Amino acid sequence: MEAVGTEQEHLVRVYSTGSITDGYLAKGRLEAEGIPVMIKGEGEGPYRMGPVYLWVPASLEDQARMILDEIAAGTVQQELEDETRTEGPTPND
Repeated sequence: MEAVGTEQEHLVRVYSTGSITDGYLAKGRLEAEGIPVMIKGEGEGPYRMGPVYLWVPASLEDQARMILDEIAAGTVQQELEDETRTEGPTPND
């Protein structure tokens, strides 16, 4: 298994799904938070199917799991909606 990032570090699996789309969305969210991710398990060829597994450095496991838990709970979506409401036009615009 190859290392993620600049140092060789033990990787741990933090997420698995049967949906390649969900796998790539979770990967993108973790990377947006600065967590390097290795994705494994997607099928080969034009019709990618099958399980997807996300692996992160062991030192970032807790942070990654917290982010994934927030996604599963819908907390992230609610935060984004709240930010959109507060960033909208103000009465003085």
